[in-house]
Amino acid sequence: MTEVVIRDATAADIPALHRLIESAYRGEVSRAGWTTEADLLAGQRTDPEDLASILADPGQAMLTAWRGEQLLGCILIADRGEGTGYFGMLSVSPTLQGGGLGRRLVEAAHRTLADRFGARRVRISVFPQRETLIEWYRRLGYAPTGETLPFPYGDPRFGLPLRDDLHFIVMERPLA
Repeated sequence: MTEVVIRDATAADIPALHRLIESAYRGEVSRAGWTTEADLLAGQRTDPEDLASILADPGQAMLTAWRGEQLLGCILIADRGEGTGYFGMLSVSPTLQGGGLGRRLVEAAHRTLADRFGARRVRISVFPQRETLIEWYRRLGYAPTGETLPFPYGDPRFGLPLRDDLHFIVMERPLA
Protein backbone atom coordinates (compact mmCIF):
# COMPACT_ATOMS: atom_id res chain seq x y z
CA MET A 1 0.00 0.00 0.00
CA THR A 2 1.24 3.50 -0.84
CA GLU A 3 2.52 5.61 2.03
CA VAL A 4 0.51 8.60 3.25
CA VAL A 5 2.21 11.91 2.40
CA ILE A 6 1.32 15.09 4.29
CA ARG A 7 1.95 18.33 2.40
CA ASP A 8 0.67 21.89 2.03
CA ALA A 9 -2.39 22.26 -0.16
CA THR A 10 -2.17 24.14 -3.44
CA ALA A 11 -4.85 25.91 -5.44
CA ALA A 12 -5.11 22.82 -7.66
CA ASP A 13 -6.27 20.85 -4.59
CA ILE A 14 -9.31 23.05 -3.88
CA PRO A 15 -11.94 20.85 -5.62
CA ALA A 16 -10.75 17.73 -3.75
CA LEU A 17 -10.48 19.68 -0.47
CA HIS A 18 -14.02 20.98 -0.83
CA ARG A 19 -15.44 17.50 -1.49
CA LEU A 20 -13.53 16.00 1.45
CA ILE A 21 -14.49 18.68 3.97
CA GLU A 22 -18.16 18.58 3.02
CA SER A 23 -18.19 14.76 3.25
CA ALA A 24 -16.60 14.83 6.71
CA TYR A 25 -19.01 17.37 8.24
CA ARG A 26 -22.31 17.52 6.35
CA GLY A 27 -25.03 15.28 5.01
CA GLU A 28 -25.69 11.59 5.26
CA VAL A 29 -22.27 10.56 3.95
CA SER A 30 -20.69 12.24 7.00
CA ARG A 31 -22.56 9.85 9.29
CA ALA A 32 -20.20 7.05 8.19
CA GLY A 33 -17.60 8.68 10.46
CA TRP A 34 -17.74 9.94 14.03
CA THR A 35 -17.02 13.64 13.36
CA THR A 36 -20.25 14.57 11.61
CA GLU A 37 -22.03 17.82 12.40
CA ALA A 38 -25.14 16.69 10.48
CA ASP A 39 -27.32 16.87 13.62
CA LEU A 40 -26.20 20.45 14.32
CA LEU A 41 -25.96 22.05 10.89
CA ALA A 42 -27.22 21.61 7.35
CA GLY A 43 -25.92 23.44 4.31
CA GLN A 44 -22.27 23.87 3.52
CA ARG A 45 -19.21 23.69 5.79
CA THR A 46 -17.06 25.76 3.44
CA ASP A 47 -16.88 26.74 -0.21
CA PRO A 48 -14.14 26.92 -2.85
CA GLU A 49 -13.84 30.69 -2.45
CA ASP A 50 -13.17 30.35 1.29
CA LEU A 51 -10.56 27.69 0.63
CA ALA A 52 -8.89 29.88 -2.01
CA SER A 53 -8.70 32.79 0.44
CA ILE A 54 -7.12 30.53 3.07
CA LEU A 55 -4.47 29.35 0.62
CA ALA A 56 -3.75 32.92 -0.51
CA ASP A 57 -3.18 34.15 3.06
CA PRO A 58 0.46 33.79 4.25
CA GLY A 59 -0.81 33.52 7.83
CA GLN A 60 -2.79 30.36 7.07
CA ALA A 61 -2.40 27.04 5.27
CA MET A 62 -4.15 23.75 4.70
CA LEU A 63 -2.11 20.62 5.35
CA THR A 64 -3.30 17.66 3.31
CA ALA A 65 -2.80 13.89 3.61
CA TRP A 66 -2.56 11.93 0.37
CA ARG A 67 -2.19 8.30 -0.59
CA GLY A 68 -1.11 8.47 -4.19
CA GLU A 69 -3.66 10.69 -5.92
CA GLN A 70 -6.34 10.21 -3.23
CA LEU A 71 -6.93 12.98 -0.67
CA LEU A 72 -7.56 11.29 2.68
CA GLY A 73 -7.55 14.22 5.11
CA CYS A 74 -6.77 17.87 5.74
CA ILE A 75 -6.39 20.45 8.50
CA LEU A 76 -6.41 24.26 8.49
CA ILE A 77 -3.61 25.98 10.41
CA ALA A 78 -3.36 29.68 11.19
CA ASP A 79 -1.10 32.12 12.99
CA ARG A 80 -3.08 34.08 15.60
CA GLY A 81 -0.06 36.12 16.74
CA GLU A 82 1.66 36.40 20.11
CA GLY A 83 2.88 32.81 19.93
CA THR A 84 -0.61 31.40 19.40
CA GLY A 85 -1.53 29.04 16.58
CA TYR A 86 -4.95 27.76 15.62
CA PHE A 87 -6.20 24.72 13.79
CA GLY A 88 -9.62 23.88 12.46
CA MET A 89 -11.47 22.13 9.65
CA LEU A 90 -9.80 18.84 10.60
CA SER A 91 -11.28 16.46 8.05
CA VAL A 92 -10.70 12.77 7.41
CA SER A 93 -12.65 10.76 4.86
CA PRO A 94 -15.60 9.36 6.88
CA THR A 95 -14.82 5.73 6.05
CA LEU A 96 -11.20 6.17 7.26
CA GLN A 97 -11.98 7.86 10.58
CA GLY A 98 -10.75 6.11 13.68
CA GLY A 99 -7.58 4.85 12.01
CA GLY A 100 -5.12 7.42 13.37
CA LEU A 101 -4.94 9.80 10.42
CA GLY A 102 -6.63 12.63 12.33
CA ARG A 103 -4.04 12.35 15.09
CA ARG A 104 -1.24 12.40 12.48
CA LEU A 105 -2.71 15.56 10.95
CA VAL A 106 -2.98 17.25 14.36
CA GLU A 107 0.65 16.33 15.12
CA ALA A 108 1.72 17.73 11.73
CA ALA A 109 -0.27 20.89 12.48
CA HIS A 110 1.50 21.27 15.83
CA ARG A 111 4.95 20.92 14.20
CA THR A 112 4.10 23.27 11.35
CA LEU A 113 2.55 25.92 13.62
CA ALA A 114 5.71 25.91 15.76
CA ASP A 115 8.16 25.86 12.83
CA ARG A 116 6.38 28.24 10.44
CA PHE A 117 4.72 30.69 12.83
CA GLY A 118 6.68 30.29 16.07
CA ALA A 119 3.57 29.13 17.94
CA ARG A 120 4.08 28.12 21.56
CA ARG A 121 0.43 27.17 22.12
CA VAL A 122 -2.47 26.07 19.96
CA ARG A 123 -6.14 26.94 20.24
CA ILE A 124 -9.15 25.22 18.75
CA SER A 125 -12.88 25.88 18.91
CA VAL A 126 -15.44 23.11 19.28
CA PHE A 127 -19.20 22.87 19.64
CA PRO A 128 -19.91 21.85 23.27
CA GLN A 129 -22.47 19.34 21.95
CA ARG A 130 -19.57 17.37 20.40
CA GLU A 131 -18.68 15.62 23.67
CA THR A 132 -16.89 12.67 22.05
CA LEU A 133 -14.71 15.04 20.02
CA ILE A 134 -13.95 17.16 23.08
CA GLU A 135 -12.80 14.04 24.93
CA TRP A 136 -10.58 13.13 21.96
CA TYR A 137 -8.98 16.58 22.11
CA ARG A 138 -8.50 16.20 25.88
CA ARG A 139 -6.54 13.00 25.19
CA LEU A 140 -4.34 15.07 22.85
CA GLY A 141 -3.58 17.49 25.69
CA TYR A 142 -6.20 20.19 25.07
CA ALA A 143 -8.13 21.78 27.93
CA PRO A 144 -11.05 24.23 27.92
CA THR A 145 -9.98 27.85 28.49
CA GLY A 146 -13.37 28.95 29.80
CA GLU A 147 -13.80 31.19 26.75
CA THR A 148 -16.66 30.81 24.29
CA LEU A 149 -17.22 32.16 20.79
CA PRO A 150 -20.57 32.86 19.17
CA PHE A 151 -21.79 30.87 16.19
CA PRO A 152 -22.25 33.15 13.15
CA TYR A 153 -26.03 32.80 12.86
CA GLY A 154 -27.38 34.44 9.74
CA ASP A 155 -24.32 33.67 7.59
CA PRO A 156 -25.13 30.60 5.47
CA ARG A 157 -21.46 30.29 4.44
CA PHE A 158 -20.93 28.55 7.82
CA GLY A 159 -23.94 26.26 7.59
CA LEU A 160 -27.64 26.34 8.33
CA PRO A 161 -28.20 25.83 12.07
CA LEU A 162 -30.57 23.07 13.13
CA ARG A 163 -30.58 24.33 16.75
CA ASP A 164 -30.69 27.72 18.43
CA ASP A 165 -28.01 27.02 21.08
CA LEU A 166 -24.88 26.80 18.94
CA HIS A 167 -21.63 28.38 20.09
CA PHE A 168 -18.03 27.23 20.45
CA ILE A 169 -15.89 26.49 23.46
CA VAL A 170 -12.20 27.36 23.14
CA MET A 171 -9.62 24.73 24.04
CA GLU A 172 -5.87 25.19 24.21
CA ARG A 173 -2.66 23.25 24.71
CA PRO A 174 0.97 24.25 24.93
CA LEU A 175 3.48 23.16 22.32
CA ALA A 176 6.72 21.57 23.54
